[in-house]
Amino acid sequence: MLSVELHAHSSLSYDGRDSIELLLEQAAAIGLDALAVTDHDEIDASRRAAELAPEYGLIGIPAMEISSAAGHVLGFGITERVPAELSYEETVSRVRSQGGIAVVPHPFQSARHGVAAEITTTQLSSADAIEVYNSRLLTGRANRKAKEFAQDHSIAMTAGSDAHISEMVGQAITEVATEHQSVDAILNAIVAGETSVVGTKTPWRVSFKQFGGGVKRRIVRTLSELV
Repeated sequence: MLSVELHAHSSLSYDGRDSIELLLEQAAAIGLDALAVTDHDEIDASRRAAELAPEYGLIGIPAMEISSAAGHVLGFGITERVPAELSYEETVSRVRSQGGIAVVPHPFQSARHGVAAEITTTQLSSADAIEVYNSRLLTGRANRKAKEFAQDHSIAMTAGSDAHISEMVGQAITEVATEHQSVDAILNAIVAGETSVVGTKTPWRVSFKQFGGGVKRRIVRTLSELV
């Protein structure tokens, strides 16, 4: 059984704060086996993190969080950036064309770009897996709804911290049942549903800190691009 963090953002994300080195250090310090850096519509830092991961005793999974026209989609096991604002179907297709898997994060949280409000049940159930525990929750209702949907439609389940600061890496993890320590083994086990989820709610003060810091960094980045 491997403990895997499948949802974390580095400073390459517009709302992330820390370097990939800090994310890797945290993952190693708390005893995780694998880490996927899932920056918003960027993949360069994730590819670099995957390269550095063995130095920290970790398996690095190259990944990104893609802003499809319907909402966010996590692409794992990919090495090329998938453009933003493609349709949901095209986004999933682009991920799979690279040999990756498509996982829908926080599907029922519309305020956080969950896809459920924009796509059909058939489309949602076509994902390789659904994130059923996201640690940045308010009441937990959306997580429960995601888990119920996954169970009702026999879809594989994952968890993710959705960490935007290094301290929150590992707040929610996916336990993957595989004897092989490789990216392919982890992704294959996820698709096969050989997973269990473990999560703890991100403290309110930290959620506000992540949100506030993200807004500030986004404004600074936007202004710098205009100069």
